[in-house]
This record gives sequence, C-alpha cells and structure tokens, in this order.
Amino acid sequence: MARPPIRGRFRSLAFTLILLGALGRLAPHPPNFTPVGSASLFAGARLPGWQAYLVPLLVMAITDPILGALHGFAAFSRATPLIYASLLAHALIGRWLLRASENGLRIGLAAFLCSLQFFLVTNLAVWLGGRLYPLAWDGLAACYAAALPFFGRTLAGDLVYSGLLFGLHAWLSRKVFVSERVALPGKAT
Repeated sequence: MARPPIRGRFRSLAFTLILLGALGRLAPHPPNFTPVGSASLFAGARLPGWQAYLVPLLVMAITDPILGALHGFAAFSRATPLIYASLLAHALIGRWLLRASENGLRIGLAAFLCSLQFFLVTNLAVWLGGRLYPLAWDGLAACYAAALPFFGRTLAGDLVYSGLLFGLHAWLSRKVFVSERVALPGKAT
C-alpha cells in the first residue's frame, strides 16, 4: 500500500529531533561541538517549506538569551545576523543535497560543507569587526589561522550530530513514524 505524501504536513519526529538538538545546545559541551548546525541541516532536509528555515532561527533566538544569561554575555551581537544567515545556509544545503537521501556519505559531505561555510562566514565577521585583526589580507589570514582549532570542533560536532539525527530519523521512520519515511528516488514505497 502506498504511503500518502507528507509534503507540507507537520512532521512530529523531525521536529522532536530538532528540539532535542536545541536542548543539546544548552547542555555543557566543548567549544563549537554542538548539535545546532546539524539540527539546521536536518531541518532543511526533513521539514517542509518555511518550517525548514524558521525552526533553526527560532532555536537560536530562544537559546541565545538563555545561554547569555547563564554565562554572562550579551545574547546578540553584531555577528548574530551572519551566524543566523549561516544556519539558514545549513538548511538550504539540507534542502539541496539531502531532501530525498539517507546516504551516509552524502550526509557527511553536507555536514562538511555546512561546517566549512560556517567557519568562513563567522570568522569573516570576526575579521570585519576590526577589533582583533587588522583589516588587511594578513589580518584575514591570521583570523582564519587562529580559528582552525574551532573548525575542527565544529566539523566533529556536525559530523557526530548529523549522524545521530539522520540515523535516528531513518531508523524511527522505518519502525515507528512510518509516515515520515523519506521517499528515496527509484525505490517503491
């Protein structure tokens, strides 16, 4: 029996996994090793339409003030719009590369692309802030060089959490939430 299409419908499993990712952002973790990038990638791949973009923004807008209050820093900064735009790019990458895929290699590649673009965009914002590095090519190079350890942690977090989110979704959509199963090209449903 063919499953009804779920285009545009609320997907409780996908939404719940993204919320768990948001809670993971609030838990103690090594710097940059968080599920928020993976949750944005996953949202782009598994949530319909506008939800794919709105949910990651809401996660950030809700958790930033909580983290700011807990750790004593401003919830929003001049870099916030670029950070949020970068997470929207994660959702876009998820829509483009993973909409109808459960391929682990493809998910890993998408997670790598997300980590790379986040590294490039957010450290460009640090450099453009003009406080830590001179606004010259050598300043930009120094900014990116200093941020390399953070890239490694971001990449590790994105790979681990993408594996967890997409893996849990694939398994649970086969066993419990069958209506949310990804319709893979060329496969009968």
